[in-house]
Amino acid sequence: MLNQPVNNFTATATSETKVQLTDLAGQQVLLYFYPKDNTPGCTTESQDFRDLHDQFAAANTVVFGVSRDSMRTHENFKAKHSFPFELISDTEETLCKQFDVIKEKNTFGKKHFGIERSTFLIDSKGVLRHEWRKVKVAGHAAEVLEAAQTLNTSN
Repeated sequence: MLNQPVNNFTATATSETKVQLTDLAGQQVLLYFYPKDNTPGCTTESQDFRDLHDQFAAANTVVFGVSRDSMRTHENFKAKHSFPFELISDTEETLCKQFDVIKEKNTFGKKHFGIERSTFLIDSKGVLRHEWRKVKVAGHAAEVLEAAQTLNTSN
């Protein structure tokens, strides 16, 4: 998938937004997939992207958080933490499957399937340029920002 065009997708996001990749042509698109709203790691990661949002915008990069949570949960999570970007509700796992982020997990000895924390950076022409899988939250948003800035200056 890396360095290949990303198939167009349509998704529903907070603020009654319809997100379609083709509509975002000319801008870089950042999708960060996270397991669940209002959990410690996911909250920290989302706050990190929030705190760097102006710099992402300056690098011509639109940020979207993606999880399987409902739109109602997303709206509350977004409002509670003042996220300046939209959250995509992928309850049908369409985007999760497209980016292959549903993995078997082991939580307290119990196996289940869930989102593996992953981030994808798509260039302004719709080509996947960077992917981060099995993400550790600390320092991740800053690393992604650096990649977005570098990619933006090379386009």
